[in-house]
Amino acid sequence: MSNAYFSIGIDLGTTHCALAYVDLTASDGEKTSHGVLDIPQLVDAGAVGNGHLLPSFLYMPHGDELPPGALNLPWTSTQDYAVGEFARARGAQTPIRLVSSAKSWLCHPGVDRRAAILPSDAPPEVTKLSPLEASTRYLAHLRNAWNAAHPEAPFDEQDITVTIPASFDPAARELTVEAAKAAGYVNLTLLEEPQAALYNWIQNSGGRWRKDAKPGDIILVIDVGGGTSDFSLVTVLERDGNLELHRIAVGDHILLGGDNMDLALAHLVARKVAATGTQLDAWQMRALAYACRAAKENLLSDAQLATQPIVVPSRGSKLIGGSIRTELTQEEVRATILEGFFPQVEAAARPVSRPRGGLVQLGLPYAQDAGVTRHLAALLGRQTNATAELEGFAGKTSDGASFLHPTAVLFNGGVFKSDVLAERTLTTLNDWLAGEGAEPARMLTGADLDLAVARGAAYYGYVRRGKGIRIRGGTARAYYVAIESSMPAVPGFEPPIQLLCVAPFGMEEGIEAQLKTQQFGLVVGHAITLRFFGSSVRRQDRLGDLLDFWHPDDMQEVGEIQATLPAEGRQAGDVVAVTLAAVATDTGTLELVAQAVQGEERWRVEFDVRGNS
Repeated sequence: MSNAYFSIGIDLGTTHCALAYVDLTASDGEKTSHGVLDIPQLVDAGAVGNGHLLPSFLYMPHGDELPPGALNLPWTSTQDYAVGEFARARGAQTPIRLVSSAKSWLCHPGVDRRAAILPSDAPPEVTKLSPLEASTRYLAHLRNAWNAAHPEAPFDEQDITVTIPASFDPAARELTVEAAKAAGYVNLTLLEEPQAALYNWIQNSGGRWRKDAKPGDIILVIDVGGGTSDFSLVTVLERDGNLELHRIAVGDHILLGGDNMDLALAHLVARKVAATGTQLDAWQMRALAYACRAAKENLLSDAQLATQPIVVPSRGSKLIGGSIRTELTQEEVRATILEGFFPQVEAAARPVSRPRGGLVQLGLPYAQDAGVTRHLAALLGRQTNATAELEGFAGKTSDGASFLHPTAVLFNGGVFKSDVLAERTLTTLNDWLAGEGAEPARMLTGADLDLAVARGAAYYGYVRRGKGIRIRGGTARAYYVAIESSMPAVPGFEPPIQLLCVAPFGMEEGIEAQLKTQQFGLVVGHAITLRFFGSSVRRQDRLGDLLDFWHPDDMQEVGEIQATLPAEGRQAGDVVAVTLAAVATDTGTLELVAQAVQGEERWRVEFDVRGNS
């Protein structure tokens, strides 16, 4: 444990970033001294202002676009790009120079996330950045902002927690760590955003959470942000007279959030404009999406507003005179967002997948079904028996239940700043519960939807020091590595595999699990592929279980590692008898260690156990 003075929490968001902190020297028990950093950023050319939020936008101006010194910040006069509020505003006028949604691109498995691909539709003369580099620059800005405000407590010496979606894939999680390290982050831990939101609710309660949560509760955390929809399920248990929180499940990776809603509204407005005889090009559609985002936020947050003006810039030289002007109405926004993204569906509803075309445009792999409530129904349906073996829950699940019954809901994410969206979601859920004779779920209140994740991450760093209340649960899936059978070659027939359980469901971080009684053959000196699988429903499997058969719906392949392990003095291609051990780390990786049975050699492979969990 470091000698840090502060626990710093960073929300690296799709639409904005935030930095919160807990003063470790002035906090005790569940009473914490905490705050949020005012982040210096450009608010106009040559003008620096402060704000709790740093918009996740990066603008790269033309060399002659701005006067000298226009991009200067308190800590640098050499930067040639803008991050934050000015970047967002300037980029709405010239979107081909604006990098946005870098976090969503960071989890896109269909592109090289280290390649310079953003802005995705920029012409050749515009400099491009990789999603990794854009994320690094946001994180570096936050580090520099902290150091400018707290020179007595250098950032590098503090405990840092960076949040990510619970459903980030392995590569995205690894790249987030890589971006943080490139930005100078040293003492780094990762935390899933829904857990951070729940930690913030606990922190804000000042100990009163014990009155709002009771043994037997199942808390559903619904986090819909700018780029992703994340669901987590946490139970409340009582042990030795104390309440404990245990995470029991998280949802799938769903690239569905405020960005999708902005695009939907942009297409709605584009159709209105087209009806007057004006067709918008791709450049103007991007600018329209940014304009719709602001209009959406205003209309959903103020039911008294009837309309919001929309201005789409011209591509010609007469930018002002050639602008296209229209409007977005309260009725249009509510109809598009409520019915398109939060439909009132049955509990048996599931996301719909449509056949894909043979050729598709390269872009973000958004969820094919925009219905957040359908994705929620799918998660609860998969987790019907998630509490069946939990102490205090056994026997409570109704035999006729078709889905897991939450008793409380915590909303998080900027989308839910609109009360109407939270109310629609809760109403839909409670309709499902009523249909199965269950009590309605109650809403947990008191969260700051813009800052809850950053605040909760800072509190988590404090909790890791043995203070406050920790959410238990470990891995949200059981994990397996494929073992190829040893059999004679058969033409046209792939050797069958068995699946070895190396991380049972709920394996706690920091625990080393050793399989000393089983030996396996490890190929060294040649290129090999290690395949990993995960299951969110096989809770009965134990460490070392070797599966010959499994139901396809129970198991998903979650990734593979290609590597060449050093021969360590042996011949390339030798098969070495080894035993295995596994450790789940604080940064969300599973370390798989192979120990030679004859000799002292050890081979280590890391795989992300939180991705896709």
